[in-house]
Amino acid sequence: MRPLSCEVAAGHSPAEKSDIVAKPFFRVRPMNEVEVLVIGSGAAGLSCALRLAKAGRRVTVVSKTSLQSGSTLWAQGGISAVLDVEDSTDNHVRDTLVAGAGLCDEDAVRFTVEGGPACIEWLLQQGVMFTEEDGENRGKRLHLTREGGHSHRRVVHAADATGHAVETTLAALAAAHPNIRVREYSLAIDLIVDREAKRVLGAYLFDVPSSRITAVPAKAVVLASGGANQVYLYSSNPHGASGDGIAMAWRAGCRVANMEFMQFHPTTLFHRDTRNFLISEALRGEGALLRLVNADGSPGERFMPRFDPRGELAPRDIVARAIDHEMKRLGLRYVYLDITHKPAEFIQQHFPSIYAHCKSLGLDICRQPIPVVPSAHFTCGGVVTDLSARTDLDGLYAIGEVACTGLHGANRLASNSLLECLVFARAAAEDLHATLDGRVMPADPRPWDESRVTNSDEDVVVSHNWLELRTFMWDYVGIVRTTKRLQRALHRVQLLKAEIDEFYGNYRISANLLELRNLVRCADLIVRSALERKESRGLHYTLDYPETLDTATPTILPGRA
Repeated sequence: MRPLSCEVAAGHSPAEKSDIVAKPFFRVRPMNEVEVLVIGSGAAGLSCALRLAKAGRRVTVVSKTSLQSGSTLWAQGGISAVLDVEDSTDNHVRDTLVAGAGLCDEDAVRFTVEGGPACIEWLLQQGVMFTEEDGENRGKRLHLTREGGHSHRRVVHAADATGHAVETTLAALAAAHPNIRVREYSLAIDLIVDREAKRVLGAYLFDVPSSRITAVPAKAVVLASGGANQVYLYSSNPHGASGDGIAMAWRAGCRVANMEFMQFHPTTLFHRDTRNFLISEALRGEGALLRLVNADGSPGERFMPRFDPRGELAPRDIVARAIDHEMKRLGLRYVYLDITHKPAEFIQQHFPSIYAHCKSLGLDICRQPIPVVPSAHFTCGGVVTDLSARTDLDGLYAIGEVACTGLHGANRLASNSLLECLVFARAAAEDLHATLDGRVMPADPRPWDESRVTNSDEDVVVSHNWLELRTFMWDYVGIVRTTKRLQRALHRVQLLKAEIDEFYGNYRISANLLELRNLVRCADLIVRSALERKESRGLHYTLDYPETLDTATPTILPGRA
């Protein structure tokens, strides 16, 4: 039986502390030496890897599928940054704090917002083609849109496919860079940890095509593996988002915070032939209205003003909860998002990807309202970090959705996610470059031991457990919660966890088993965090504690001892 722990014996030297000056670019090193292992290939992982590589550091990027994958690829709306003279840092900070429902760390918010303009400039330098203003300002100013919760237009975008533009540009640069090695179709199984020194030493990687497992030592590891949205039956993420980095960091001993705050995107396309297609927040920013569905299927009354004076531009938690309330009250399968009052040319110009996708399904959004439902979209909690992206383990960093930096609090402001990826990727790269030469390269870890495991003849268990987990999390730990539902979910999580651990310890692993193992751990963290919060705040709404407490306190769960 394989041991569930992947830590190594004590005795490796911890990193030495010293002040390091910047070194010349492209220093020569052995090709097999990995200074920094970056787990994840979205905007956070790739921008961190590129910054390190350009500073002469040797980086390996691990991608679960192809290099151009992950949640970034599917992001439609854009990146929030203060670029308009009528806007200000204080405005953006205030909007973020309001959306975060009192739980944001103001220092983290200001740090992130202040870093936004420079990161947008960096993306432009890398070749990302953002949408520009029309007319005489074309070529001089970027077009800025507005999304829910924002008091000003400050969302930089590439039409309605910003994530695609960012991801493909950065992936191409990373693939061509001589200091970056890419390992596609590889999953991280666990971190290799010296628990006595509280230091990360590398990670075990599973190569999907060959089913081979290798132990990869590194001076530092950067978790950029995304959130845990696939723990729910309905998610906006087509793949990935299985909480790998959060679960691995917890197993390695790192604190995890605010996992009860799972953001549900209010508007995912409801259609039998597609389950994961987002209808961007930017449609509501440009005037789209949410309407009920009449008995004959026609668009009914607008309902958001009954829930919030900001209407469709209220923060996502309010909009998602309003939609959920109306669907349950009236027995609707969906509601309508209606932008048909805008000129067809405007819709096709501003939302070409959404228009084309819906058109391919027989839906003309210029003439027909869009059927939408909420779906799990973003993990606001995660691995606790400081403003340099450092975790509780020496040499382990967390950036992007996997991390809990204090930026999002109890609810993420729209388009602050890619902003956080970019700002904290830069912070991590700067801290790593300043400290790597003081870190000792770990000795080769012990190899992965499969001598006491066998091939499974019951892989159906994995698929059944996967469906059961995601179904009861949707039913019991969704947009509206109760203590009884949470307790039922916790009981089922504990049963599944024991069964999955037994399966993991006795049979050869697969990609599906690894993701399921991580998801059930994240489900446990989400439910336990939700049970600890005796109030309703932001994304966590419980019928048993509908009031918000005067003092906002983060929910912090210690890592495995």
